[in-house]
Amino acid sequence: MRRRTLIAATAAAGPTSLLQGLDEALAATPGPTAEPASLDHRLAEARALFDTGSHQGLLSTLPGLIGDAHAAAASRRPLDQARLSTVYSLASAVLVKVGGYDRARLTADRARTWAEVSGSPLASAAASRELAIVLRHQDQGAAAHRLMHLAAIDMEATGLRTDASAAAYAQVLCTLAYTAARGGQRTEALAMTDEARRAARRLSAAAPPGRLFTITPAGVDLYAVGVHWALGDAGAALEAGKSLRPDQFPTPERRARMSTDLARAWWAWGRPEQTTRELLAAYRASPGEVRDRPSIRSIVHELAERHPRVAGVRELTNAVTRPRQRDAAGTVGRLPFPASRASRT
Repeated sequence: MRRRTLIAATAAAGPTSLLQGLDEALAATPGPTAEPASLDHRLAEARALFDTGSHQGLLSTLPGLIGDAHAAAASRRPLDQARLSTVYSLASAVLVKVGGYDRARLTADRARTWAEVSGSPLASAAASRELAIVLRHQDQGAAAHRLMHLAAIDMEATGLRTDASAAAYAQVLCTLAYTAARGGQRTEALAMTDEARRAARRLSAAAPPGRLFTITPAGVDLYAVGVHWALGDAGAALEAGKSLRPDQFPTPERRARMSTDLARAWWAWGRPEQTTRELLAAYRASPGEVRDRPSIRSIVHELAERHPRVAGVRELTNAVTRPRQRDAAGTVGRLPFPASRASRT
């Protein structure tokens, strides 16, 4: 019990100033920062922080980015309004990662509002997806399912003439499939996974730089792991992921996500050795994916309590509890959200 208490105490002592800064930016939009780099460039840098698992660095960047995106959106140009929606979608995504669901609900709502103002189908799909993820975490699965069902219909209605729209459609279908699986709707979950595979056939193995939706055929297969896990079939989840390789995923976040999803399946199947192996692989790919995500920390807690002698468990526990090295933004600490039951995006 002492080991679990240590992990929980460490997780609770985090850089609250980062969250306070974001709260202030959400309460009263900051003025523009006069940063010399273009907003597109800064948004790409923020996305790179997400892709490397630098959650604290991204949280510290967001207030200024929100202020500048709002200043740009004052032009009333649809592109600037869509860009602001994308900033709020990114904020929601990182807040979900670290368990800040109430804040994520607010940013996802704003992302949807600005997407509707802009008229961009891609921004709307991204914002709807983020809101559905938050709703699911807040135990509003039926609302999340309806939202993603409508998002899929809206995206398909665009005609899917470009690879960017096909990628958006495939991603929406993946999220719909997982949402259906979490609601116990097995037939729909599997059907939507198959439809996502069909939609992704035209996509390349690596998304081009700057694409809003970076789903690939391998990414759909990774979602299938989560779908089967959510349906309670760990064996099918592991079978779905048996051909996945880290080199199929270009970012540390996705490589770590592959390992954490497989770890959840191994854990559900009662295999602590394989679970530990995958979580260590995830940590080495992107420490934030293990340290900051409440659902993954909860597995580490249980491993420490129930299987402390399994090879690698002590290393994994130490990785979660020891002080964090400085990240790209120069901040130190851990995010102050408690562990919770497993869930995914």
